[in-house]
Amino acid sequence: MGEPLVESVVARPRPGLRPLVTGYTGYRIVGAEPGVHRGLPSRHLTFIVTVDGTVDLAAMPDPRQAPASFGAMVGGLHSGPALIRHDGNQHGIQAALTPLGARMLFGMPAGGLATSVVDLAALLGPAADELVDRVRSGRTWTERFLAFDAVLARVARDRGAPSPEVGRAWERLRASRGAVGIGALADEVGWSRRHLGERFRREYGLTPKEAARVMRFEVARELLRPADRPALADVAARCGYYDQAHFTREWRDLAGCSPTTWLAEELPSVQDTAPVDLAS
Repeated sequence: MGEPLVESVVARPRPGLRPLVTGYTGYRIVGAEPGVHRGLPSRHLTFIVTVDGTVDLAAMPDPRQAPASFGAMVGGLHSGPALIRHDGNQHGIQAALTPLGARMLFGMPAGGLATSVVDLAALLGPAADELVDRVRSGRTWTERFLAFDAVLARVARDRGAPSPEVGRAWERLRASRGAVGIGALADEVGWSRRHLGERFRREYGLTPKEAARVMRFEVARELLRPADRPALADVAARCGYYDQAHFTREWRDLAGCSPTTWLAEELPSVQDTAPVDLAS
C-alpha cells in the first residue's frame, strides 16, 4: 500500500459564532490502514458532519450506549475514550462546540448530552438535514465551512446561560488549563465544594475535578502532536502532573491506553495549517 492521502484544513467561524464554536477542522484521509481511532476527552463537545461515509462508533464513552453509525452527530463532554472504527477512509468536518453552544443551538445545557452520542437530527430537526446537504454539496472546504456558519447562525438563539458562579468556575478551569484547585475554585465563587460540584455537573455533565483532568489532559495531548514533541517527562512537568508515572496513569484512565500506545496507533499526522477566518 502506498502512502495515504491525509488532508486537514482548519477555520475559525465568523466572530459572532465563536462563543459557540471555537473552530472547524475539515479532514480527508484516503488509503490509510483500517483500524480504530480513539475519540479522546476534550473541553469541547464533538460535532461532526461527514462529507462521505459515516462515523462508526465501536464503543461509546458510556459503555451502556450501544455502538452506532452516524452521518452527523454530537457527542457530549466525557472523561473516557470513544472508539471509532474506520476502513482507512474518512471525510468530514468536526466543529469544536462550547458548552454555551449546546445551550444556544440545542436548547439544553451540555450536561444533558454528557457521555452520550446523539444523531444531529434529534437535536436540530430539519435544520440538521439542511446542514448535511449544504456541507456535502460544497465544492471546497471554504464553501463547506460557510455552510456550517450560515445554518448555525440562523439556528442559534439566546436560551439562557449557566449561573454566573458556574460559568465563572468553568472559565477559571479553562484559563488555568485545569491547574486551579477545586477548593480554591469553590472559595472564589463563594460556594461549598459540594454545592459547586452538584451545580457544575448539572450544567456540564462533569464534576469540576473531572473537567480539570480533561483540560490538563487536552494540553498534554496537544504537546504530543508535533513531530518534535517534548519527552514524556517534560510534558508531565509542564502540564502539572506529579511525575511521569502520574501522567501515564491519568492518560490510561482518560484515553484507554498509554501515551506511547496512542502515539503509535494514531492515524498519520497532518501538517498544521494556519486557520482560515470566515467573513463576518
